[in-house]
Amino acid sequence: MERRNFLKKTAIATGAAAVALAEAPNVIAQQRFQWRMSTTWTPALDVLQGAAQKMAKITDEMSGGRLKIQVFAGGELMPPFGCFDACSQGTIESFMGAPYYWAGKDAGFQWFSAVPFGLNPNGMMAWYLYGDGLKLWEEAYVPLNLVPRPGPSTGVQMAGWFRKKINTTADFKGLKMRIPGLGGKVVAAAGGTVVLTPGGEIYTALERGTIDSTEWVGPHDDMKLGLHNAARYYYYPGWHEPGTTAEFGFNKKAYDALPADLKAIVDHACQAVQVISFQEYEYKNTVALQKLKTDFKSKVELVRLSDAILKDLKKLADQVIKEESEKTPTAKKAYASINKFEKDANDWRLISEAAYHSSVASL
Repeated sequence: MERRNFLKKTAIATGAAAVALAEAPNVIAQQRFQWRMSTTWTPALDVLQGAAQKMAKITDEMSGGRLKIQVFAGGELMPPFGCFDACSQGTIESFMGAPYYWAGKDAGFQWFSAVPFGLNPNGMMAWYLYGDGLKLWEEAYVPLNLVPRPGPSTGVQMAGWFRKKINTTADFKGLKMRIPGLGGKVVAAAGGTVVLTPGGEIYTALERGTIDSTEWVGPHDDMKLGLHNAARYYYYPGWHEPGTTAEFGFNKKAYDALPADLKAIVDHACQAVQVISFQEYEYKNTVALQKLKTDFKSKVELVRLSDAILKDLKKLADQVIKEESEKTPTAKKAYASINKFEKDANDWRLISEAAYHSSVASL
C-alpha cells in the first residue's frame, strides 16, 4: 500500500515536472525590461524621493522582476530639471517631477499641478480620473513623446517662509520669492520677483538672502530642507497650492513597448503610490508641526495670512489665471475643464466636507 502511494505521488510529481518543463520556454522567453528614472528631488525629501522608490519597488514585485526601474535623485544622473527633456528624448525611460516646472514649454501644464484657490487633493484626483484631467494631460504630452501619470499629492500646502512679515498685499512688491506655477504668476502680479529653484538649492538661497521668501510643501519637507533655520515667519494657508500633484512621466516609445500586463502594473503602481504618499504627508506634517511648535517656538512664528490679503490675492489670481489660459490651446482646454468640474462638484462639497469642517470649527 505504501509502495503504491509512493509510486502514485512520484507519477504525479513527474507529470507536474513535465508540464513545468514544457512551459519553461514560454516563461524564459518573457521579455525583461530595465528602466532608469531620474527625479527633480533631493534625497533629503524622503516622501517625494521615497515615492519614486516605492513605485519602482511595487513594479518590480508585481512584475516578478520583469520590469526593474533604477531610481536616481536630482543631480545624481543629471541636473534636477534635466529629467523632463531627457525622458522626452529617450535618454531615460521615466522621470518624476511636477508639471508646473515645465510651464516654459506650455503654459497649460500648470493646471495639471495646482490651481490657486482651486481644488484640494481629492478634487484634483477626481478631475484626473473622472473628469477630463488625465485625458487632456496625455494629449498635451503627446508632442513631447511622453506619457504622464498623477504622482503623489502633497496636500494643502503652507503659504511659505518669509524673512519679514507680510502685513498687507503691498509687502509683496519687490519681494524675491521662490514659487512656481500659477501661484508664482500671482505673486509676480502683486509686484514680487519670482525665482524657480530646485528643492535642494532653496535653503542656501534663502539663508544667503538671494531670495526673501520661499514656499515648498509643508512642515515635514520644509524642515528636511532646513528652511526653519533660514526664515522666521511661516505663513498659512497655502492659497497658491491647495491640491498640488506631482507626476510620473514615461517615454512613450518605452511605455508602448511594454506588454499589456506590465503597462497595467506601471499604472497601478503610480496610483498606489499616490494614495500611500499623500497619507504619509498627512501623518508626517502632523508630527513636524508639533516639533516646530515645541522645539523651535523661539525661532519660528506661525502666522495666518489676513483675510484682506487673501481677498486681494484671490482677485489677482482670477485675473492671472484667465490671462494664462489664453496663451495656448492646452491652457484653454484645461482652464475650461477644471472650472466646469469644480463648479459641478460644489453642490456636493458644500454640504459634505465644507459643511463638516465649518460645523466642527464652531463647536
